[in-house]
Amino acid sequence: MTVQDFAHQTIEFIRLNQGWAIPIVFLLAFGESLALFALLLPATFILWGVGAVIGASGLAFWPLYFAAALGAALGDWVSYWLGYHYHDQIARMWPLSRYPALLPRGRAFFDKWGWPGVFLGRFIGPLRAVVPLTAGACQMPMIPFQIANWTSAFLWAGVTLGPGALGLTFLKDWVS
Repeated sequence: MTVQDFAHQTIEFIRLNQGWAIPIVFLLAFGESLALFALLLPATFILWGVGAVIGASGLAFWPLYFAAALGAALGDWVSYWLGYHYHDQIARMWPLSRYPALLPRGRAFFDKWGWPGVFLGRFIGPLRAVVPLTAGACQMPMIPFQIANWTSAFLWAGVTLGPGALGLTFLKDWVS
């Protein structure tokens, strides 16, 4: 099965089984934000498709928005926690073990940029999978991390689901 097949089947399942939409959106956003797992899961593309399903089928936007935001924030929180508590072990694991300069560079990045770096990292595909883990491994203070985590998660959920949901709703109303 290709990534496109997986994405299409997931979106089609949500369209046909709308009662499963909230837990599926939560799990997709959680997986998209979970350290390194996000590199394997094409969740952003699927969530864009879910946004279109919202607009086309009349699914309620707000419950899915909150599911996406909570999933994303909790995925980053778990990733941060893993990095914070297992920073020595994580530094010895792939891919960080192959690139030993990454953690010192990450520490310099967080020293320079702080919470705005975490906030912006949510919106840059490959960084989304490693910024929270690296922030934890570099011992970034929890409060600034969580402020950036939660605010960016709620904005990311709107940016991810909103265009499809609002665009197709507008287009459907405009064409009618």
